[in-house]
Order: sequence, then structure tokens, then C-alpha cells
Amino acid sequence: MIDLFEGHHRKSGNSRRHFLKIGGMAAGGLSLPQLLAAEAAQKTGSSHKAIINIYLPGGPPHLDMFDMKPDAPREIRGEFSPIRSNVPGMEFCELFPNLAKCADKFAIIRSIADCDGRHDPFQCMTGRKKADPAPPGGWPNFGAWVSKIEGSSPDVPANVAMMYPSKGGNWGDPYGGGFVGVPHSPMNLVQKDPNAKAQNLSLNNMTLDRLEDRSQLRKSLQEFQRSTDALGQESGMDVFHQKALNILAGSKLTDALDLSKEDPKVLERYGVNDPKYTYDGPPKMVRNFLVALRLVEAGARVVSLNFSRWDWHGTADLFNFKRGREDFPMLDKGLSALLEDLHSRGLDKDVAVVVWGEFGRTPKLNKLNSRDHWPRASFALMAGGGMNTGQVIGATDKTGSVPDERPVKFQEVFATLYKSIGIDPTQSTLTDAGGRPHYLVDAGIKPIRELVG
Repeated sequence: MIDLFEGHHRKSGNSRRHFLKIGGMAAGGLSLPQLLAAEAAQKTGSSHKAIINIYLPGGPPHLDMFDMKPDAPREIRGEFSPIRSNVPGMEFCELFPNLAKCADKFAIIRSIADCDGRHDPFQCMTGRKKADPAPPGGWPNFGAWVSKIEGSSPDVPANVAMMYPSKGGNWGDPYGGGFVGVPHSPMNLVQKDPNAKAQNLSLNNMTLDRLEDRSQLRKSLQEFQRSTDALGQESGMDVFHQKALNILAGSKLTDALDLSKEDPKVLERYGVNDPKYTYDGPPKMVRNFLVALRLVEAGARVVSLNFSRWDWHGTADLFNFKRGREDFPMLDKGLSALLEDLHSRGLDKDVAVVVWGEFGRTPKLNKLNSRDHWPRASFALMAGGGMNTGQVIGATDKTGSVPDERPVKFQEVFATLYKSIGIDPTQSTLTDAGGRPHYLVDAGIKPIRELVG
């Protein structure tokens, strides 16, 4: 969330030197200028590889998406049928026809085995379980590790998020810097509620109805910059305040957020956003997949985002197969466009992508023809980063209940992501406030050999 004024009215009397607050990164009272100053003191690096983390909050149904059991009884296999992809033997749901055409560009892990079982993005953002013993300051968002080790580009924060808060379950928290520190927490670039009158993203007394309304964002930022110049106040700002203003008013960051700069045909391939909140979960902002790509092109090292709500028990119109028919096609269109663009823009070796949720769904349908929570098995889709794609890793038993071949842990996925951007998770350490060093993953955790071996 971004707020350029402590109040929303330009005549409120607020000092121009208090022009900037950044939600998510501003925890602990630090403004963006303070964060930039902290980054400048760390002699940041210049190499650039990146990770896009797409979180499907609520527990996407693995059996109906990428781990189908067509030979199982009706109460297990459900209503959907598998289709062939462009990789022999790699099949998944018929509602993913676009992904089927580019299956060679991603890998499916069918055997995620250590889900925490909580409705919470914590494990998908940190790799840790909530109950894991934590160092002083807490476990950091994985982007904070990357930001600390690799540093930021001059114009774009290393760790960026587009995580919409939910009205019900805790599905929108990107989590902060933990013991790594507030300067490395994600900058969360979303409105609290795309349909509410009071927005977290507001500029010059103007609220933005859609996150994708980037042209108005730019106009408002430029108007603000002109007003500070006219009052002669920019010259009195220190270098980090000026840099912060430039980041928002005329930099790569706002260029990346401005989808009007994309060819309309490219936008069309991603589909159309549905900014309405889905019951108590995040909205379906499918074009954020493209925004994420533009952010890493601009210099972000980690971009995390959430998409829709996947908690489909069968109550309040949340019926598993009804919602699948609504959400699967949107995910299919947006994700396939992202993967195609990674390759067409020459980023498939440098930008890694992971798509997953906090757990899977029950193998047996409930009395409402839907699926309940199931932490014993889940999936992840991985792409880019120079990984070995066009394959399926692991398998569950004949009912999709538990992994019976190549079980994979969340931390193994993160170790693979770190490896894909040039960080050795078994060697790199960071020190907490008590002076104790911590590896990025637990002892014995290694990158997934099938992907990076």
C-alpha cells in the first residue's frame, strides 16, 4: 500500500517532507527514504536474477488440477477429465488447455509432503512452519533473504509484493523481514480493497478503482512532483528523500506498474482482472502476473502475489467444481501467458516461477460434492530459472492421499529457487540480532536435483 500524504487532502496542512509512507516496508516506523539509506550502506550487488512467487490462497485442489486420478472411483476422481500436453505422458485438467500447449516450459511437483495445514501464507512465504522455533525477530520472508544477500537496484526495491489482504482467512500477509530487518521487508503494492471507498493506495485525494489503473497513478505522481518543485521544497530534501520521490514519480518502478505501456494484444493474452473480492478471499487480479514480470524486468529480485480464493468446501456457493470452472480458465490463461513471455523476452534462464498453495484437498468428495482441507499432499508448479522443465516430479498413491514417490518439502522448493538465482542455500548464512548465523534452509535440505541437477 502506498500513501503519499499523511492525510488525503492537499490542503490538510501536512508537511511535504512527510510525503511518503510505504505499507509493508514501513513497519517499525521506517519510511522509504530511511530504507534507501539502509540499503546504500550495504554496498548492494549488481547481478540480476529474480523469482516470482504466485500463491493460491486457501488450498487449491491438487486432484482436480495437476494430480488427477481418472481411474479412481467417481467420489475421488471428481467431474473433470485429464488432457494430454505437449510433453508425452504429462497430463492434467482439461480446463488448462493453454498450459497443455506449453507444458515443456514448466515442471509439476505432485508430492509436496510437509504442509503445515494452516490457512496462512507463512509456509509459502518463508518455507517454515508456524510452530518452528524462530530466532529473535522471527523468520524472514524469503525475499528478505534475497534482498539482504543480493541487494537492490537503484530504482526498484529488491523485495516487492502484490498480496491482497483477505476479509476472512489470513491469506494476504507477505510477512516481513524478520531478523533480517525491516529494510528488506516486501513493499506491498496493493489496495486494501479494490471495491472500497477508502483505499490504501491514494494519491492527491484520488482513489484508484483498480490496481491496473497505472496511467492515473503516473499522472498523480507527476503532479505531486511538480507541486513540490514549484514550492521549492525538493531542494531541501536529503538525497534519500529525493531518491524516494524519484522512485515513485519517474522511475522504473512506476513504468513497470503502468500496463498502458504494453501492447494491448499482450494484455489480452493474460485475460481480464476481476477486482471483486471472492467471498472473503483475494480478488482475481490475473494481470498482476504481467505486472510481476514487468517488475522483475525493472529490477525487482522477488515478487510475491496472491490470486483468488481456493477454499472450496461447498458452502456459500463455494462448490469445488463450480469454482474450478470459473478459476481454472483464468489461471490457465494468465499463467501460460507469463510462461510464454518469460521465453519470448529471454528471461527463462534468469527468472524462476513457483505456483502453489498452503495445502491440498481431500481425495474423497464430501457430501456437498466438494473437497475439504488436506495437508498430507499438495502440488507446486515451477518454471524458468534455467530449471529442467517438461517433467513431473513425484507421485501420490492411487487416491491422491499421500506421496508415495519422491516426497518434497517446502524448503526444498525454496532451496531450488535460491539456487536458480545463484545463491547457494547450503553455504549462505545471515546473522540474527543475537549474533547467531542462520542458513537459508535447514540442515540436510538441498535443491531438487531433478530441476537443477
